[in-house]
Amino acid sequence: MPTRRNLLSHAVLGGLASTSTFGALAKDPLPAPPAEVLGAIPGARLIGSGRLRYFGFSVYDASLWALPDFKVAQISQQRFALCLSYLRAFTARDIAQRSLQEIRRMHQVAPETARVWLTVLQEVLPDVAAGDRITALHPPGGVAFWHQGRSIGGISDSDFGDKFFDIWLSESTSEPKLRNALLDRAAP
Repeated sequence: MPTRRNLLSHAVLGGLASTSTFGALAKDPLPAPPAEVLGAIPGARLIGSGRLRYFGFSVYDASLWALPDFKVAQISQQRFALCLSYLRAFTARDIAQRSLQEIRRMHQVAPETARVWLTVLQEVLPDVAAGDRITALHPPGGVAFWHQGRSIGGISDSDFGDKFFDIWLSESTSEPKLRNALLDRAAP
């Protein structure tokens, strides 16, 4: 069973400059990746982007970045980054709780593991304001997080990492339209 201590690790690619992904919603020309994405995945390109709306409210703009040979069928073995540019303010606690709720909707997670993941997410993730960007990198083998282009830590647990990205990229996602938009330029 994972422990909080062995899940929480600090990403080593900190201190990278912040750039906006707001243009990621345009199809042509393709925007440049944020600096933290380029630092982690040189040669990354936009795979797709879309906006999450919940009960008519815009929540965030999402963009998926990966190498040109990114394949949906091999997603757990590939490096990619998901950028979320928030359009409203949320607390770290709210983001962590919603993330775990979505994971548990799709996957069976032991109660103790769920508590550990929730605690670690609340420690790693920041509160966000409208205009803030959180980038999550799938190395693979876990998740590394950036806030506004600055490394804020990570979770070294491949089971958590795969399930975390399933929130957006699994066929079982609660937001299939957003999934389709994110995987727009991905090979099957």
